[in-house]
Amino acid sequence: MSQRLLAAFLAVAPVVCAQRHVDPRYTYYRVICVVPLTGQGTKADPIRPMYAPTASDMAAAETAAEAAAAAATKAGSAVPMRTDIIAYAQQISDDGKYAIVEFVAQSRSAFQAIFSDTSNVAVLFEKGKSKKEDIEKALQKYSKTFSLDSFGVVMP
Repeated sequence: MSQRLLAAFLAVAPVVCAQRHVDPRYTYYRVICVVPLTGQGTKADPIRPMYAPTASDMAAAETAAEAAAAAATKAGSAVPMRTDIIAYAQQISDDGKYAIVEFVAQSRSAFQAIFSDTSNVAVLFEKGKSKKEDIEKALQKYSKTFSLDSFGVVMP
């Protein structure tokens, strides 16, 4: 009897423990917004959406995060969560003055400046809290061809 029970348990265990994988487009915290373009167009200050970090800013943040993770691992503590924007995707508006941007962060607090800026942020949605149709309708005022199906950042 106990051998049958053990065999049944071993046969069912992999199925019970199996988990669905989350689509990478829905991992981390994400906001989609319309913001003005900023920057001088130089290598040090490229034209980019407001709140978007430059490549050098992102590299410095990544280096700091790796150092913090290594120190935490060495100390045997939990790896600290990053509190900066870790990725973004953009689509320039039809008039060329704005960018539709999806920002990605490990912590919602990374978007605090965006949430509190009512003068520069024209449209703001938190991904997963708004309907796809509502987001597309609002953003198609800035880019007639905008579609969430072909827009966004895929994080590994």
